[in-house]
Amino acid sequence: MHVHNDRFRGAGLHKPTVPINTFVYNKGKAQRVTIDEIAYEMPAAAILPLVSNQHFTFEAPDQLIAWQFNREFYCIVDHDAEVGCVGFLFYGIHHPMFIRLNKTQQDEIRYMEQTFCAEWPAKDGFQGEMLRTLLKYLIIKTTRIAKQQSESYLQFPDEKMDIVRKFSLLLECSFRKEHSVKFYADALNKSAKTLSNIFALLEQPAPSRLIQNRIVLEAKRYLHYTDKTAKEIAYELGFENPAHFSRFFKMYTGVNISGYRESLPQ
Repeated sequence: MHVHNDRFRGAGLHKPTVPINTFVYNKGKAQRVTIDEIAYEMPAAAILPLVSNQHFTFEAPDQLIAWQFNREFYCIVDHDAEVGCVGFLFYGIHHPMFIRLNKTQQDEIRYMEQTFCAEWPAKDGFQGEMLRTLLKYLIIKTTRIAKQQSESYLQFPDEKMDIVRKFSLLLECSFRKEHSVKFYADALNKSAKTLSNIFALLEQPAPSRLIQNRIVLEAKRYLHYTDKTAKEIAYELGFENPAHFSRFFKMYTGVNISGYRESLPQ
């Protein structure tokens, strides 16, 4: 837990660690957050969920409260639970997701901050379970608020939207090796056409586009934050032929790899 930590940031690929999920609550006024080199405005009194490997910095980190956890501490991924680390907050389609809190909800978060802080000094055998219980409460409350603010979840039944979430989770686990819609459709017990039709019905980007976007995002992360060559990145992302990867990157970014890397700030 980070409270008013002016050094709080996400190192992303600069310093790979075990996968860590993050909740950030902005206690202060609206401020700029930069995620993977893209700047956004984070509203005041809002929560932002972030996933592992994201590089992020905040304009005023000393105005934040942040909770970070890994699977070893808390995760129900094996049961695919919505209140686990594979839920809507982390594996919905639209990111970043800024979840605005009303006055009552802000009071609840302040109480949560106090409760977490009061628990840290405890050194008995109950501390871990108490912190997991508090974290689960935070996840459930935030998920409820976020779904109330999501047009898609208000418009379509949870069962339909859950297909989007499961696809996103599967994509995150598999995009480095699997680039075809058929793979993801088969894993979800759908045909590729049915899966694409479901995404169209739910007014979501096509699965093929989401796969392409995820590969491009990871390629950009490697180019920004590592010294890997284009050939090394190609193999990391499942391209047997580096030339194929180079064509893919230029097709979806409009610039070749060397030109993109040269345009990055030194």
